[in-house]
Amino acid sequence: MKLALVYPLAAFAEIAGCFAFWAWLKLDRSPLWLVPGVVSLIAFAWLLTLVPSDAAGRAFAAYGGVYICASLVWMRVVEKTVPDHWDLIGGAVCLIGAAIILLGPRT
Repeated sequence: MKLALVYPLAAFAEIAGCFAFWAWLKLDRSPLWLVPGVVSLIAFAWLLTLVPSDAAGRAFAAYGGVYICASLVWMRVVEKTVPDHWDLIGGAVCLIGAAIILLGPRT
């Protein structure tokens, strides 16, 4: 699976899974929300194993930048809260950091 697809799918799966717990505990939704939440978190963990990296920590570190940006998209689309300019600047910095970690030359 292409890296450009794996990371966004993993981010969506993790955010959706965590949001299911958030909805149950903070928004008084049914405990049944936990079922798709757990399935989503399992999918997230599996997707990260598809990242072509010799070190899990490197794959996870680079994923962090994608996760941050995906969280801002989630906030805008699902929660209907517009990210401010500090959110966007921070997200851009994180994506740059993720690219350096993942794509930097290895010696």
